[in-house]
Amino acid sequence: MISEKLSLTCDRLLSHQQLACSRSFCAAPLRSKEVLVYNNTDLQQKPLLLTGHHGDINAMTFGKRNIPVLLCSASADYVIVWDVENCQRKIQEGEIATGLVIGTLLGEVIHLSFCFSDERVAACSGAVIYVLNSKKQKVICTLTGHLGPLTSAEFCPWDRNILVSTSEDRTFKVWDLKTEAVLYQSFVLSASPLLSALFLEKNRHLITGSADGQVWCFSFDNDHKCRLVTKMDLLKMEKNHQECQKTLSHHKGVCEQLVADKVELSKPVVQMSSCSSFIDLDSQKNIDNSWFCVGSTDGLYVVDPDTSQLLTVLHFKDNSDLSIATAGSWSFSLECDKSMVALVSSLFTPCVVLLEMFLAHLQRSEENDEGFSVFPSSSPLPESPLNAVLKNKEPNHPQKKGIKETPLVFHSKVKSSGYTSAARRFMFAPKINVKKTSPAKKTTGNGGFLHSSYPAGSVAPTVPSIDLSVVNKQVSCLQYSGDGKQILCGLGDCSLFLYKSSLAGCPTVYRGHDKPVSSVSWSLSRQWLLSASDDRSVRIWTNGSSVPAITMGDNMFSKPVRGAQFYYLDKFLLLASGPALYLYLYDVDTTRDDIKTYKQRSVFKLASCITTSTGITALSAINGFLSYIVLVSGSDRSIQVLDMNKGSVASVLPDAHSRATHCITQNKGSAFTGQTPESYNLFLSSAITDGVKLWDLRTLRCVRRYENHVNRCHPCSSAFSPCGRFIVCGSEDKCLLTGTLDGKLRLFQCSTGSRLSCDTSAAVDHIPNVTA
Repeated sequence: MISEKLSLTCDRLLSHQQLACSRSFCAAPLRSKEVLVYNNTDLQQKPLLLTGHHGDINAMTFGKRNIPVLLCSASADYVIVWDVENCQRKIQEGEIATGLVIGTLLGEVIHLSFCFSDERVAACSGAVIYVLNSKKQKVICTLTGHLGPLTSAEFCPWDRNILVSTSEDRTFKVWDLKTEAVLYQSFVLSASPLLSALFLEKNRHLITGSADGQVWCFSFDNDHKCRLVTKMDLLKMEKNHQECQKTLSHHKGVCEQLVADKVELSKPVVQMSSCSSFIDLDSQKNIDNSWFCVGSTDGLYVVDPDTSQLLTVLHFKDNSDLSIATAGSWSFSLECDKSMVALVSSLFTPCVVLLEMFLAHLQRSEENDEGFSVFPSSSPLPESPLNAVLKNKEPNHPQKKGIKETPLVFHSKVKSSGYTSAARRFMFAPKINVKKTSPAKKTTGNGGFLHSSYPAGSVAPTVPSIDLSVVNKQVSCLQYSGDGKQILCGLGDCSLFLYKSSLAGCPTVYRGHDKPVSSVSWSLSRQWLLSASDDRSVRIWTNGSSVPAITMGDNMFSKPVRGAQFYYLDKFLLLASGPALYLYLYDVDTTRDDIKTYKQRSVFKLASCITTSTGITALSAINGFLSYIVLVSGSDRSIQVLDMNKGSVASVLPDAHSRATHCITQNKGSAFTGQTPESYNLFLSSAITDGVKLWDLRTLRCVRRYENHVNRCHPCSSAFSPCGRFIVCGSEDKCLLTGTLDGKLRLFQCSTGSRLSCDTSAAVDHIPNVTA
């Protein structure tokens, strides 16, 4: 994974000095005033020696372009740009290699950076940024405004007039090079200085890191206003990564790891680099992602900003053949095909090493993970609980014995049969040529509110169209019917409200629970409604009847029912109570005896019960098509994948969130729109203070993370749009948030008009075909 290609012993300590590294060359100071350039592709070749500085060289960097290869070095007297290939040619011809002086007497320059066209160079000296012309000696502009010494400055790759600088005053600034004005200034991010900054062009993100191991990811929109997307801590991410990597190994190895974890060292973000594109060694295909690398004192950290997770750590201590144990500075090559090259200086010894890191195996390890799919690959097993059938016993009613041989007429007077009446003159005459009147067309009151198909190309809704105050109690759960014509709401006053999708008119009210309703569900046929409550009861209602057709209570469940829904094309009921998941067969019979109205003719039967190792806090399953997969979240912060075909737990995701997951929902799609089959394998999970995570069932990995919303104490739920392109989540700041699935976390923003009551749990559900 990591190998040492070159080791140099210097005449002085270069622990915090900026070195230069590219894919083809690397450069380090020699005897303080000279530059030594090595060819990375041929290290046996004699290095190039560049002379011209009169003072100690403090910083150097390579240009962004490959042709020509430019190297900029800075000392207190000069800032010089070297054409490396031209200098090599002159040395071979016996001439003296010279560079171009572009700046003089700028002070102690501690950081240099080329723009992406190599036309300008940013030099940080003290609290001043000098933007220099790389072709001639000219100061384009001077930027001042930081309250402390600068630590880095980087040009924006997609906007040539934007520059971002970090400083020891613990802030960063966004500069407009045309007007020399500050477009954005951050607040004080940390108690430690900011050391580095990085642009991720793929997602338009700005990332900055501090000396205490904190990493901030900001969205960088066209208005140049940075909005915080996520905050990461290298130390915490490393602990979570180690916990995920733990397996059932020897007890000795586990004990050694626990002892090592007692000593916590700071992990300064010395330098960062993008590793978003590389070539897979096996398939030789170009792989794109949004990863970035963090060079710290103890090794290299590979981070996925989409999930805020650590992919791998390359520690120096794990490679005994390295000449370095603690890093002082990092310099990465911008290009990354099969591997990444970095020039690293030692923190305590005068040593510089050239390291090569291989990261392509990370993508292969993710692809080789055996996951699951919501679509069954075979028919149910013979002993599968899904094959259970409810056998209804035919009622054995005794035949009523009637009284025989009684007169047919019980009246005292019998009317004549008509023999005494006069004969009819006219017989039956048919009516002919009768005009048929066409029945009046039934007008619908939706006014074009409903569509026959879901508008797949529409944008996410941002403006509320209807606002309705229901009751003083909270709306704990809600769900649209499959056709989008009705909304079922579970309230905190133990009742259910059934509204039209337009929220016009009075709702149909269902009462019967003794405690707040915790879960509601529609059947696929839209004939039955399912409700669960904290009173440990479950009821099935028929649409339009205020009397439940099935009542499951009477201490059937020892714990409150945390989730209830129809499953397997309405064949089963899925109920979660305590650590158990119940699978019930049922048969709804709405007929009732006129005398024994209290007697329930509907029946239900337990088909299977799966007991997990922890209490179930939420469940999700697809009812729109046959699927064996059921997802449940536990109170131990895990997410479990259940295979109902086998009736067992198929896989467990430990520590899915930092707290127990209170909401889990799948991309169930809609009958009014189509999606790719792969998209149905996505599901969302939410936890208080830990945001929303998007998971892929095929790899059992988190692929996106959304946390730019307020969720500190109330269980805010989330949902997919029917088209599968958006997600929606509630927030405690009375806002409704929408996001996309393409990795652009900056789109996870507040809708200005959507307001939710702060007393509610911010329950939201997907919007079917009701877009006006």
